[in-house]
Amino acid sequence: MVPAAKRDGGADGEWVENPQPGSRVAAQARELWRYRELVGFLALRDVQVRYKQAAFGVIWAVVQPLAGALALTFVFGRLGRLSSDGLPYLVFAFLGFSVWTYLATSVTVANVSLVSNSALVTKVYFPRLAAPLAAVLPALLDLLIALGITGVFMVYEGIAPGAALFALPLFLVLLMLLALGVGLLLATLNVKYRDAHFLAGLLVQVWFFLTPVAYATSLVPGRWRDLYVANPMVGVVDGVRWSVLGAPLDGAALGSAVLGTLLLLTAGVTYFLRSERRFADVI
Repeated sequence: MVPAAKRDGGADGEWVENPQPGSRVAAQARELWRYRELVGFLALRDVQVRYKQAAFGVIWAVVQPLAGALALTFVFGRLGRLSSDGLPYLVFAFLGFSVWTYLATSVTVANVSLVSNSALVTKVYFPRLAAPLAAVLPALLDLLIALGITGVFMVYEGIAPGAALFALPLFLVLLMLLALGVGLLLATLNVKYRDAHFLAGLLVQVWFFLTPVAYATSLVPGRWRDLYVANPMVGVVDGVRWSVLGAPLDGAALGSAVLGTLLLLTAGVTYFLRSERRFADVI
């Protein structure tokens, strides 16, 4: 028997049955759809704030990954002479760094999405999942621009995409869901413990070196490969490179990316929903 609970905001003496966990997730999904305009508004507001009074505007969407790719090319491509699976290193690094920039930016913004919207959380009803969901959408604009620049590099280098390009949207969705799962975990922690902000920064730094942004997955020794591909970003980054540049894609890395993303997303949603009732009290 499911215990009964009083409906928030209901009349005195009105009692309703708590929903089962599974039905609660479905109810949250329906609520998010009803509040889809709010999600779009929050995402658009973040885009406007990011580029408001910026001297170069959306050009930063190109400058940031390009600067990172040039630094990686000099250090790892020229000095370290690391393998890029036979691809021009600058294109290889630019695409990988663009994908990584999306994840790092989205996780960082999602981490503070509830705290930065504390006025809404404490005074207005809306599905709290809307805040971290909106936080992972704006960086998609930067990523799409970077993908367009990747296309220019490919034309210059004489690289033609194959049929695998049609799989690119699937990897982008996987990337967004991974960022959302990690962002939900960190956002929930950040409401309770404000030093979770530092945890997010440390996580992003360490995660970068464990992801094949500056180097190819093929460089990882065989005895460490199984452990290495447990990182879901390995399959995501390699999957994007495979679909766009025709780079190799390890089946184990792809499977781990899908499984790891689903596990992190499930854990993030579960932890978030179990904690959201206390957000207004502690935020």
